[in-house]
Amino acid sequence: MRIRRVLSTAVLLAGVAAAPALLGAAASPAVADSSPSASPSGDDSAPTEAGTSFRTATEIEQGLQATASGSTGDYLYWSFPADAGQRPTVKATVKLPEASKRASAETWQIDVYDGLRRRQACQYGAQTRTAATDAASVTLSCTLRTVRAWSETWANDPLPGTYYVRLTATGLGAADLGLPVSTEVRVDSEDIGGSAAVDGSLAEPLVPGIAITAGKSDEESDSATAALSSLEPDDGWTSGWWSDRWVWTATGGVLAALAGIGGYALTRGTGRPSRVPPGA
Repeated sequence: MRIRRVLSTAVLLAGVAAAPALLGAAASPAVADSSPSASPSGDDSAPTEAGTSFRTATEIEQGLQATASGSTGDYLYWSFPADAGQRPTVKATVKLPEASKRASAETWQIDVYDGLRRRQACQYGAQTRTAATDAASVTLSCTLRTVRAWSETWANDPLPGTYYVRLTATGLGAADLGLPVSTEVRVDSEDIGGSAAVDGSLAEPLVPGIAITAGKSDEESDSATAALSSLEPDDGWTSGWWSDRWVWTATGGVLAALAGIGGYALTRGTGRPSRVPPGA
């Protein structure tokens, strides 16, 4: 009997040791692929112009490369949707005028603002770069912090909604103003998953016009022409209580239960010795 108990306990402990691998394999599909699906830069749906203010910003989808032509000294604006759990990276390439037409070096800067038009800090990336007078192009990038589903009102955390990209040249001399340039802008996101999940969510994403269309019937929403944004993530706005953090929480609970059963099996002993009478 004792040998049989020892064998059963060994099998149970082996199951506890193997549980993390099995549960991890089962939970892996819940973790989104961190490599966004990229669309070809020549996609017909990619915009070929940029806005000149927040209100006229050109909407672009993540994974598409937008192009635009402009002049040095212009402010070029684009907007894109970002949902909770995403870490957007904005990349911009500016093809500069011919070196013979430029009088000095040019400094280009890319800024990203959230749906409340609060400037968001770049977690990393070359947000500002100076191009030499003989440079043919300059490339900028800005990786934002992970978008949170909810935040305190006093915090400057990135929240779900529309984000604005502003590209411009700074510190230009009078001789360099108005020279033609062409730009390419692309936004990709890495899905961070449950590690960035928080206990809370916004009632509505920070999208222009959401206050007009929220809470109205379909007929009233269709008649409301003040909605300024029409893009949203491919799967819709998913900010809410669910994240893959629940998978790992359940995994921890199962492992704790198995460990408790194993500990009880090891410490409960062999019962009453056979030499002791029942009434003793």
